[in-house]
Amino acid sequence: MADAEDPVQIAESGEADVDMGTAEEVQEIEDDNAEAEGEGEGDETTEPNGDGPASNPQTIFLEYLKSPIVQLVVGDGDEETTLTAHKAILTKSPYFNDLLTNASDDELVLSLPDEHLDAVGCFLQYQYTGEYFPRRLANAPDGLESDPSVPSVDDTGAQLLKQARVYTLAQKLGLPDLKTLAHSKIHRINSTAVGEIAYARYVYGNTPSDDVTIRKPVAAFWATRSHVLRHEAELEFKAMCLEYPQFGFDVLSLVLDQREKRVREREEDGTPGGSKGRKRMRPSVNI
Repeated sequence: MADAEDPVQIAESGEADVDMGTAEEVQEIEDDNAEAEGEGEGDETTEPNGDGPASNPQTIFLEYLKSPIVQLVVGDGDEETTLTAHKAILTKSPYFNDLLTNASDDELVLSLPDEHLDAVGCFLQYQYTGEYFPRRLANAPDGLESDPSVPSVDDTGAQLLKQARVYTLAQKLGLPDLKTLAHSKIHRINSTAVGEIAYARYVYGNTPSDDVTIRKPVAAFWATRSHVLRHEAELEFKAMCLEYPQFGFDVLSLVLDQREKRVREREEDGTPGGSKGRKRMRPSVNI
């Protein structure tokens, strides 16, 4: 799909699909990975301003590991689980930095009752390693590392929801790079209409109405394919429209906008000089 600012093109047949990622976004992540791989090469490096040797990344990482341990109590009730992480790793997030700045090292316990365990685990893996499973791989068929524990086609939306939860968590924690990475993985998951509806429900229930990064592509996807996909998940599609009227309105608006555009193009092409092709009816006059 094109960037959010570009007009959404609605296909007239069910054969067209929507690429919900962007080439610029993919290139940005690949460039970032290439830069990361290049760090640390050579015997000596200098700071960008030329003031002296650059800090050793290994030394910086060791300093992270020397910091106090923080307990993260994730979930609520029977789902409650305690994870641990180094304070210096967590404070790279503005959200956690605000919570931990004035906290005593003897009372480093944070409660996250509304967060999903798997999303927090992905966040921690990313903070320590710069990636999280499944990793982005250039030589993989869909650009993602194979996961033998899940079906090749996401027919429930579970794989889409995993990435969407990481996306919304990254937004909350103030981590734009993790947010971009999660967004790029969403568009590499093969899913069914049922899975897409489950994903759409989460997006419309957990993102602001002005979000154009993942909410607008959801509406565009269904505006393009709803005439085909709604028959594969008609009950789910109807329930989604009733539960989130904004979803139905967004989809309908895109469909109608594109229909109006096609009508204007036909009228402009109808006569030489670009004038409207439909002639105004001449009233009959009885003399």
